Amino acid sequence: MIPEDGPYFDDFTVGETLPFAPAVTIGAGEVGVYQSIVGDPLRVPLSHPLSSRTTGRSEPVVNPALVMHVSIGQSTVATRRVIANLFYRGVVLRRPVHLGETLSTTVVVRGLRENQRRADRPPRGMVLLGITTVDEAGGLVVDYERCAMVNLRRTTPTGHADELGPTTSELDLAHYVEAAPRTWDLAGLPEPPAWAVGQEKRDQLRDTVSNAIELARLTHNLAPVHRDATLGQGGRRLVYGGHTIGLAQASLSRLVPSIATIVGWHSCDHVGPVFEGDILAFRTELLETLDVANGRLLAFSVKASTERDGIDSDVLDWRPVALSR
Repeated sequence: MIPEDGPYFDDFTVGETLPFAPAVTIGAGEVGVYQSIVGDPLRVPLSHPLSSRTTGRSEPVVNPALVMHVSIGQSTVATRRVIANLFYRGVVLRRPVHLGETLSTTVVVRGLRENQRRADRPPRGMVLLGITTVDEAGGLVVDYERCAMVNLRRTTPTGHADELGPTTSELDLAHYVEAAPRTWDLAGLPEPPAWAVGQEKRDQLRDTVSNAIELARLTHNLAPVHRDATLGQGGRRLVYGGHTIGLAQASLSRLVPSIATIVGWHSCDHVGPVFEGDILAFRTELLETLDVANGRLLAFSVKASTERDGIDSDVLDWRPVALSR
């Protein structure tokens, strides 16, 4: 049982399944609010006729980033005492989600590692979470791991020292082939841009982080640091990491208008904090390609940075895998 003021690091037990968050039906309202916050030009979810032509279904497909935001928000039953989310690992979107579907999420504690204690900060530890999101029929939608840094209540060491593993593994696009919707018709998308593996491109459009609290509320994110500015550094509200990812996906969609959907995140590291009002710049490198039946899988490295005190600071290293024409 999670205490009302928790969970703290020392409330977790490896192997336990945490209480369920409310199930969420993704409707037109959720889609509209999300689009107003991130402005993602990913074409298939934006156009109902294109979605129908591409997917073969009358129900519009939902932006895969919004699917992930709902899943992550439901997983915050574990992170109400979060200091920061450190990384996501092994994200695979097993199938597309369409408007009107209902998602629910299970969260299991997979590892605990107490941080080294220091006199200049409260004690804290890292919690590795296994997250599985399903539809109303129990069909698998997405599964992944995320690692959160959480406050610790007790003053004596807990002894937790699990090996949580690397934040990423070697990229293998074959791992994502089964997740790519093979029946989709990508002919309605633009021709892919010329882009060589290893080439980096910069998005000429920077973007300002706004409506951070609205996205936290929309996705039922329970972490107080994303809602209460007094808990952030210097009274600034710490932005939910997925907000930065949403803007990064919008940047990727601008650079590669031939993308139909995102099928996974090979890795995702939050390498620095983002605060509401920050102006983000994006640079993207094409890492690898793989031909599939109806198009190509493209792996990218998308890095976001913001300027603070005259210095550009990296805040995100996101490595998505996309299905493109």
